[in-house]
Amino acid sequence: MNEHFNLSRQARVASDPKFLFDRVERYYRQRIEEAYRGRHPMKGLIPGRSAIKLRSNDYLCVAADRRVIEAEVRALQAAGHGDSVSRTYVHHEADGLNAFEQRVARLMGAEAAVLANSGYCANVGLIQAICQPETPVFLDMKAHLSLWEGVKSAGAKPTPFRHNDAEHLDRLISKVGPGVIVIDALYSIDGNIAALEDFVDVAERRGCALVVDETHSFGTHGPNGAGLVAARGLSDRVHFRTVGLSKAVASRGGLVVCSQRNAEFLRYESLPVIFSTQVLAHEVAGYNAALDIFANEPSRQHVLHSNHRYLVDGLDSLGYNVDLSRSQIIALEAGEILQTIDLRDALEKRDVFGAIFLPPATPTKRCLIRFTVNCGLTKDELDRVLAVCAEIRDEVGLASWPSTRRRGRQARGAGQSVALAA
Repeated sequence: MNEHFNLSRQARVASDPKFLFDRVERYYRQRIEEAYRGRHPMKGLIPGRSAIKLRSNDYLCVAADRRVIEAEVRALQAAGHGDSVSRTYVHHEADGLNAFEQRVARLMGAEAAVLANSGYCANVGLIQAICQPETPVFLDMKAHLSLWEGVKSAGAKPTPFRHNDAEHLDRLISKVGPGVIVIDALYSIDGNIAALEDFVDVAERRGCALVVDETHSFGTHGPNGAGLVAARGLSDRVHFRTVGLSKAVASRGGLVVCSQRNAEFLRYESLPVIFSTQVLAHEVAGYNAALDIFANEPSRQHVLHSNHRYLVDGLDSLGYNVDLSRSQIIALEAGEILQTIDLRDALEKRDVFGAIFLPPATPTKRCLIRFTVNCGLTKDELDRVLAVCAEIRDEVGLASWPSTRRRGRQARGAGQSVALAA
């Protein structure tokens, strides 16, 4: 103990060069001192045993399911972690990774799938591989940040279009030329669902490739959890689908689902696939157990969506602007950073824990607390959340939130339209 203590006391750090010191200093000055006023948004209270947690992406409550745990334990006992090598070297048809890729491809109505270490790696690696610097890339303004990072990695120029606006996208393509269209099926910020049919039509008419991130809809939507593209019967009209296995599958890893030809290309051109050690054998065993649950217990999906509808309807009746929430993700958009920290604190003091979203995840004046619903929430717990949200309305200044005022303007506009029509 004394030896360890003495070694710790002797530790030294290298002096940072000025450019590095200044870069880090900007974080402390501009973020911590000026923007956050010393109240770090990511460091709230610690949830107690009675807390209601609405910040997990374990939508179907499989993370602690004994069947998933036992499958992983058996795999570890049988073969340890498996080969610690890049996915690039694994070609055997009987290998567990290949078998899982084939299973997912069949589930989602595709020819092939490629495993990556995370949804982030899947998205970055896909865009980096299929785009060149001259390739136009059209991204929904709310597309996940990993997709934007893929554009940077490719050296391409992003062309953003208005959220879920296929007509705006169509006009941009007519000016810029065909390229890659990038959208989420279910948006992680506010729970909105993409107008998939409209984007498929634009892609086909304009000669574009279409990428759909199914991370938040895999497992929770479609037959046996196949996702929204499959649920809408569009599997053969979408070029690439990506999946982060950290949401409904509640694990680590990612997927790109596509044609066999494109999958073969990605295994040897996607840098995150090439230069990362593959996901481990016991993780794949857990994936398979989760997919078994999706297939055999569709009631989990039904309860998830019922819980979402109950909570979003209750919040709507309390005056919260949750109009964009179509499935399991609900945004309470307080606006400025400090207002959002106030909202977080008011909720956490009453044992309700959501996830705070700030720049770069949101625009500066559209910060929010995100509630993620799961199938394990009871009606009593949902009622407790609604009671807390009712109690804090004045404390957090709900009436003055930009999202509340925006909702009022929309309601007045709708009323005027009805009056004119009459």
